[in-house]
Amino acid sequence: MNDSNNNQQCPVRGERMTLTGQESRLDPLIRNNPFPFYQALREQSPVYYDPQLDLYLVTRYDDAVTVLRDPVTYSQEHGYQDRYANGMVDELAEIMNRDGGGFIRDIIACDPPEHTRLRRLLENAFTAHRVKSLEPRIRQIVVDLLEPLAQRGFADGMKDIGAPLTAQIICEQLGLDFAEVGTEKIARWTTALLAQIGRMQTREELEANAREMCDLQNYIIPRIREREEQPREDMISDLVHARLDDDERPRLSFQEQVSCVRALLIAGNDTTAAAITNLLLVLASDPELADRLYRSVDDERLMARFVEEVLRLQPPVHGLFRTAMQDVELGGTKIPALSQICIMFASANDDEARFPEGRCLKLDRANAGKHLTFGAGIHLCIGAALARMEIKVAAQEIIRRLDHIRLAMPPADISYLPTLATQTIEKLPLTFIRRE
Repeated sequence: MNDSNNNQQCPVRGERMTLTGQESRLDPLIRNNPFPFYQALREQSPVYYDPQLDLYLVTRYDDAVTVLRDPVTYSQEHGYQDRYANGMVDELAEIMNRDGGGFIRDIIACDPPEHTRLRRLLENAFTAHRVKSLEPRIRQIVVDLLEPLAQRGFADGMKDIGAPLTAQIICEQLGLDFAEVGTEKIARWTTALLAQIGRMQTREELEANAREMCDLQNYIIPRIREREEQPREDMISDLVHARLDDDERPRLSFQEQVSCVRALLIAGNDTTAAAITNLLLVLASDPELADRLYRSVDDERLMARFVEEVLRLQPPVHGLFRTAMQDVELGGTKIPALSQICIMFASANDDEARFPEGRCLKLDRANAGKHLTFGAGIHLCIGAALARMEIKVAAQEIIRRLDHIRLAMPPADISYLPTLATQTIEKLPLTFIRRE
């Protein structure tokens, strides 16, 4: 494939920054266009102490992999829990214990050996056979959602496509009634849970988010109890009745069940919805690419490469946390023991040393699948295969049905939710016509 048909798409460009040492990922201007900031960090300060967040940002690919593949030195459990709820965990626990069926930690974010046990139990819900068997139903959900929108000619990429699509899919997989739950309620639950790891909520926001988290747990707890008595063909039943033959604790405890269902509902919805919305932004930004993909929409290999490049270029998760359990040097920076670290996946995915012309979408990029969007090492996203399949199916059906996709707002006005962990577009108004 030569350069003329490489479909190089650089959706976010910016002038090179010169760092002063006072810049922060919290800055709204950086939040809505972080890629120039990431580039400056990789070039000038690859392991950067963010003064407002009080943690180290790890921005180069090789350094990120070093952290991801060393769960002893860099603890996910401590990284996740030590500053959970932005330092207001006692207030959150009090509300949850009083009104939400109990304060239950996100047990998926744990270290070995506990992580090893939980991973084995969760794998029962994500077998290759199960993922493959879901594809026809997922395709039908996508088609049913897109058909009336194609006729209408306009939609919000997140609110009308990404969010309802993935919300319905994860509800069906878990065995929840999507008509009863609805997209808006899941969106509120998602915002509330992500705020606890996003490091940006105020005390007032914590109280509002805690109410939403109570509502979420008060909804899922009775469904878990039902599956204990009457299992069904769904993921909740798989988790409730999953067993290990060679473990002192062969089943998930009730709190572990609640934590896992809660995590799957939110993680299985938010990040995939954000990825599909990002995909729509890429298509709207590059009409020639959209036309080429239409001519090749049945080429499974090419469509898979397109999905991988979108995931690399615009990952829905920009950063997740670890704690250094000892004094360590990383990327030429000395990090004191018990310091917090944020692995900046989006920056690592742009690292020129690993991905030449990293801000360009290249359908012939040989190593596109080596991005870190789903993590690496023992904490590699357990739902990665399912997410890839959902995004590919959505991409195929969008390209088959929507033509002349255009952004109905200035690109500079796109804004993202105020969280460090994820990069979720708040709204993406689009126009299009039905493809004939």
